[in-house]
Amino acid sequence: MSTKQNKIDNFDPSQPGLADATIYGLPFTAEESEIIVVPAPWEVTVSYGAGASEGPEAILEASYQVDLLHQQYPDVWKLGIYIDEAPEHWATDSAKYKEMAQPIIEALENGETIADLPELQKDLDTINAVCDKFHKEVEEKVSSWMAKGKKVVLLGGDHSTPLGYYNALAKHHDAFGILHFDAHMDLRDAYEGFTYSHASIMFNTLKLPQVKTIVQVGIRDFCEQEVATVMESNGRVLVHTDADLKKDEFEGMSWKDKCDYIIASLPEKVAISFDIDALLAWYCPNTGTPVPGGLTYEQATYMITRLSESNKLIIGMDLVEVAPGEDDWDGNVGARLLFHMCGAFAKSQGLAVGQKIEFKK
Repeated sequence: MSTKQNKIDNFDPSQPGLADATIYGLPFTAEESEIIVVPAPWEVTVSYGAGASEGPEAILEASYQVDLLHQQYPDVWKLGIYIDEAPEHWATDSAKYKEMAQPIIEALENGETIADLPELQKDLDTINAVCDKFHKEVEEKVSSWMAKGKKVVLLGGDHSTPLGYYNALAKHHDAFGILHFDAHMDLRDAYEGFTYSHASIMFNTLKLPQVKTIVQVGIRDFCEQEVATVMESNGRVLVHTDADLKKDEFEGMSWKDKCDYIIASLPEKVAISFDIDALLAWYCPNTGTPVPGGLTYEQATYMITRLSESNKLIIGMDLVEVAPGEDDWDGNVGARLLFHMCGAFAKSQGLAVGQKIEFKK
């Protein structure tokens, strides 16, 4: 019988990943893996560009080409990272109800009131109910893995997808914060009438009393209602806009000091929510709602690393809004970011990820 250690001893991480294996070409089963990635191919309420529901598959395909010797976390692959299988109806329901949502969005763009259009109101109610069911199913799946002692990462899909994940975290932890990387605040109340819009994820998350603080990084697009929500939150939502971050940099504040300042504002337990559009657009050219500006890949991964080395405990992570284009670039960036996030998650949890590889200068 092949044990996990046998697999580690006989696996060559210098070769391309095994295409018939799990994510990153790793040879481990779910039972042998410390980290479980739950894919959520869902984008019912997309309001601009589409494709996020294809993100998990694009990241999986690109993952086989990722070199497993990560400089910061060289042994993370040995812990085992396993991608779960999403229920088939998630993708089919996403496509079906996304199509149903489009006439509602078009009517709103034409200045019409959905309450005055009975058929569209009925469809809107149906979509909200289906999305609620989806979030409950995500919560159940995530909770089942957590009950087995696994470290769970949620892989979207659009940014509405982690709500059930946060519900699961809230059942396991009395209090935690969210480090939210994004171009958008996502604090809109039922954007376009959709209770569970991708633009409403943090508004809905604030309804969880266990979420003590949301610290937003890279923000560069928001509306009056969102600003009001921040101002009325009594410090529960802390915002670091991209403009303010760059101003601090231009005026001499180091990124290290900024990261440490941001991390210090978080509670003891932290979940990371990473919308890929927090990054500069050349990293994610096909994401659904791109905005000029953004973080470099290295700025983002440095902050995540600093968090993993701090006195905070990372309890969960989600990566969302990766949308593939004609090539595999978006999936490639997503796969590498996910790998780094898994390393930071494991490091924070006290798992053996190896010593950073240091090169003589």
